[in-house]
Amino acid sequence: MIIAIDGPVAGGKSTAARNLAKDLGFEHLDTGALYRMVTLLARRSNTDPADREAVKSLLRSANVRLSGDRAFLNGEDVSDAIRLPEISSSVKPFAENQDVRDFVNAYARRFASSRNIVVEGRDMGTVVFPDAGLKIFLTASVEERAKRRWEELTTRGTPQPYDKVLADLQKRDREDTHRPIAPLLQAPDAVVIDSSGWTPTQTRSKLLALAKEHVK
Repeated sequence: MIIAIDGPVAGGKSTAARNLAKDLGFEHLDTGALYRMVTLLARRSNTDPADREAVKSLLRSANVRLSGDRAFLNGEDVSDAIRLPEISSSVKPFAENQDVRDFVNAYARRFASSRNIVVEGRDMGTVVFPDAGLKIFLTASVEERAKRRWEELTTRGTPQPYDKVLADLQKRDREDTHRPIAPLLQAPDAVVIDSSGWTPTQTRSKLLALAKEHVK
């Protein structure tokens, strides 16, 4: 059973997917961690994301593995390293590289071939797992998502003005929906969940109830 959750940035997909997997006894597949591992390896080897041949060579040397919440790159636990700000700010050109996407998608499909999983991203239900047993498009108003991201940044001790956070999300939304490779799209058969005004607990309960209708 594959449950695919797609949606815009800061929509709560990662938390929702992790919670839903835990509630169902499924595994959680964090494809974002795979892109971050490729980015980390590229930074360590000074690989230019615009150099397609160099990126292909990099991918041939990349041994990535996810186990629970831990991420392993060539045998090294890089779970903390891939969450550093310099990785977050560098991942975009790699996530938009078709060779990298093919690499990540191939891993995701192998991972899912013999497991019950919950996976989240931008194109999980449209490209990676078009036959997923349940597709969810998790969204919220951009103002709501900006408020959540602003609160998250403040809690982390890296506060930013709300207006800047809102503008950044609006820019990301435009980029994600118009990029030529794997744009953010809602699958025609996806169930749309708008969590505007909901607490994380309410979102968790709603998704669990929905999933139970589909899990056999």
